[in-house]
Amino acid sequence: MCQITDPVDRALLDDWQRNFPITDRPFLGLAEQLGISEHEVITRLARMQAAGRITRVGATIAPGSASASTLAAVAAPEDRIEEIAGMIGAEPGVNHNYQREDDWNLWFVATGPDRAHVDATLARIGAASGLRVLDLRLLRPFNVDLGFRMGAGAPRVPTRRAVDASVLRPGDTDLLQALTQGLPLVPAPYAALAEGLGLTPSAAMARIALLQQAGVISRLGVIVRHRALGWSSNAMVVWDLPSERIDSAGPTLAAHPGVTLCYERRPVPGVWPYRLYTMIHARSRREALAVLDSAKALPELADTPHKVLFSTRCFKQTGALIKPRKEEAA
Repeated sequence: MCQITDPVDRALLDDWQRNFPITDRPFLGLAEQLGISEHEVITRLARMQAAGRITRVGATIAPGSASASTLAAVAAPEDRIEEIAGMIGAEPGVNHNYQREDDWNLWFVATGPDRAHVDATLARIGAASGLRVLDLRLLRPFNVDLGFRMGAGAPRVPTRRAVDASVLRPGDTDLLQALTQGLPLVPAPYAALAEGLGLTPSAAMARIALLQQAGVISRLGVIVRHRALGWSSNAMVVWDLPSERIDSAGPTLAAHPGVTLCYERRPVPGVWPYRLYTMIHARSRREALAVLDSAKALPELADTPHKVLFSTRCFKQTGALIKPRKEEAA
C-alpha cells in the first residue's frame, strides 16, 4: 500500500481533485495556498504522474452529456482472459477494463462521440472474441464524481448537479477531449491547451468555465490512480431492485460512507437482472466487506438480492473518447 506521508503532496491530492482554478496561472494559485513555489507544485505533480499516482490534471465529463458510453461485460474462458482483455483494451473507445470475480469476468467501459460509435465498438469485440457482450446502459447517476481522500476525515460526497448539455457548441468536443487527456504541466496550461486548438487562452478558459458550470465537466482537477494510492480492494456491488425502489435506495447509497459510486443501469432480462450499482473502493477486502455489511443494513435495501464482484486486475484506465480519432473518421 502506498502511503502519502508528505503533507504537501497529500494536500495537492486532497484539496485539488475538483474545483481546479481556471486562471492564467492556476498552479501559482495552488502554490500560494500551500506556501511553496509554482515550480515546486508543477514538479510535485509531474513526479506523482510519472510514478503512476495520478493519471492527469484534467477533467471528467458527465456521462451522456457530450458523448456516449456504456458499461459492458463478457464471460471469458479462463485460458483466454489475457487474449480477450488485450482485444478489449485495443479499442480506442474503451477507457476502463477490469477483471472481476464472477463468471462475467471482464468488465469495461466503452465510450465514443455517439451511441453508434459505442455500438460498433461492442459489435467488434463480440465478433472478434466470439462472446456475448452485455450492454448495461446508464439510466440514472446518483454519484459518479469519484474522488479519494488521502488525509483524515470523511470523504466528500459532491452534491448532484443537473447537466445542461444545451450549452455545447461546435469545437467544444475538441476542448473536452483535450481536458480528458490532461492539462500540460506548465505555468500557463490553459494557454498551451488553447494554442493546440487554435483558440485564445481567454476563449478557452471561458468555455471551460461555462461547461463546468453547466455540469458537462463533472470534475476538473487532479485525477488519481486509486490502486497506486492504496485503494486496492475494489468491489462492484450490484443490487436486484425494482426501479421504483431505486428512487429511495439510490440517493441513500450514494451518501453512504465508503460507497464511492452509485448509479442505475438497464438490466438484461433473463441474464443480468441487476439495476442498482455501487462501487466500494477500500484499502483491504475486510474493509470493503465492512462497508457492504453496513449498506445491507439500510432499510432501503432490506432483504435485497445482490452480488459482489471484486476486481482482481486493471488492464486499462484512461480518459473517455469524446471525439473519434482522425484515422477512424477518415
